[in-house]
Amino acid sequence: MSKRPNSVVAKRYCVRGRVQGVGFRYFVQKQATELGLTGFVRNLDDGSVEVYAVGTEPLLNTLAGLLHEGPHWSEVRTVEVREEAVSKHDGFRIG
Repeated sequence: MSKRPNSVVAKRYCVRGRVQGVGFRYFVQKQATELGLTGFVRNLDDGSVEVYAVGTEPLLNTLAGLLHEGPHWSEVRTVEVREEAVSKHDGFRIG
């Protein structure tokens, strides 16, 4: 059974590269908020950035493309993605 395009799903992204100390979390928060997504973004101890986002598949695909680009000073090497259970968040926050 396939998902409807407007059904709400959640994804967790692990972004690796030069993604800490370059405004990456603020970039993600701005883009996710503009897309109407909820969730959070946070730095991890291993130097990567974790993004948890809730929204429709098309909007999450748009966010994924933006994660690969990143802000001007970043250098994204990889973006791993996995589906997650949907949990409720008020807005999109930086953790």
